[in-house]
Amino acid sequence: MVLKLHGFPLSTCTRLVALICKEKDIPYELIAVDLMKGEHKSPAFKEHQPFGQVPYIDDDGFILYESRAICRYLINKYPNQGTLGLIPTGLQAEALFEQASSVECTNFATTAGPLMAEKVFKPRRGLQTDEARAAEYLAGLNAKLDAYDVILGKQRYLAGETVTLADLQHLPYGALVCYSGHADVFSSRPNVARWWNEISDRPTWNAVKNGA
Repeated sequence: MVLKLHGFPLSTCTRLVALICKEKDIPYELIAVDLMKGEHKSPAFKEHQPFGQVPYIDDDGFILYESRAICRYLINKYPNQGTLGLIPTGLQAEALFEQASSVECTNFATTAGPLMAEKVFKPRRGLQTDEARAAEYLAGLNAKLDAYDVILGKQRYLAGETVTLADLQHLPYGALVCYSGHADVFSSRPNVARWWNEISDRPTWNAVKNGA
């Protein structure tokens, strides 16, 4: 049975799951959820995703939500197909991956996400951007990426010398940062720029960046 991905084609989290499906050569069927109509808040949707957020997957009756959890599940289910090593094995390699994944969650997503809420999502809903708050989030993101530049000056990727899920988790929000006119947060830092150009040029990302 083909994996069913219930989500909004342009949502950051839906595209992250679609990206991993491409990386792991996993066929999937997108079941489009219309956020504008509030379908994600319907009782039928919340039966499977109680928070009313996209996406969730239906893998032959197994329901799972939260995009990072879904990605880990798919990578672990298909370890020997598609891109290998997205979740490394071995005590130290796995620890370094978990460290890098935590860095994305607690340093990048916590600044890029709120910045995009102000600069992209609010205007799409007809709301006014709070420029002072956006500037605060941008300053925070810049400070975080200064640390990224140090890390990436010592190694090719965030967890070492091979690409992992921790790197790929940056793509949906990172692309929005560029779309919003702040691509310089990547390009102004040589090591970050090299890393960002490499991960954002992956064919798998190009296949889903405009819609899952």
